[in-house]
Amino acid sequence: MLMIKLSKIGKTNKKIFRLIISEKGRDPYGRSLEVLGSYNPYSKNLEAKTDRIKYWLDKGAGMTASVNNLLVGKGVIEGNKVTASKPGKANEKKVAQAKAKNDKKSVPEPVNAPATSAEKATTSTDPEVTVENQEEKAEAKA
Repeated sequence: MLMIKLSKIGKTNKKIFRLIISEKGRDPYGRSLEVLGSYNPYSKNLEAKTDRIKYWLDKGAGMTASVNNLLVGKGVIEGNKVTASKPGKANEKKVAQAKAKNDKKSVPEPVNAPATSAEKATTSTDPEVTVENQEEKAEAKA
């Protein structure tokens, strides 16, 4: 079966694509039957031989999803866009962990009551004062 595909050319960080027609299983970077045009994704410039594309489609050639969406978007052919890739299945373990984390965050923490004057007197900023000394001071004041 013949397919219209994109074949990458250009530099590493400056990709440009060719629209080619080749056999379905054949490497798109190898030998192709015909070059049908080019597409620059940076300038969104599509140069296509519309008569040759329609000729090959009439002969029964297929298109990849990306090529179909590109040609429909640019008005070269009539039709609807298709889903180029399907979303992956969510990992059940990660979903459960995320749900547990969100549930933990949504539970409000108990709000502490404001400290009374006796409790304020027992708290100390001096690190040498031990808990026992604080309790003795609280009993003496009471």
